[in-house]
Amino acid sequence: MESDRRDLLNEILEYHFACIELNLYLDNNPDDEDALCEYNMYFEKFQDVKYEYEDRYGPLTNFGYVPDCYQWEWVDNPWPWDNEFYK
Repeated sequence: MESDRRDLLNEILEYHFACIELNLYLDNNPDDEDALCEYNMYFEKFQDVKYEYEDRYGPLTNFGYVPDCYQWEWVDNPWPWDNEFYK
């Protein structure tokens, strides 16, 4: 897998992990404004890098998260788990 694609996937995973951890923290500390700001910052970065990846390489999921243009492209690209990165 090309280096840039792998780097984008790593960034997605890192930001996703940060969002999950902060989400769990905020479940128990809902009044922590600093944590909420951090969560929003990481969520925005997650969205940005996810959109960049999907713009360049196709959708990461097959359902409901990204609009698609004519022609349906989901089946034309290797699925994220089919890449060497995950093997």
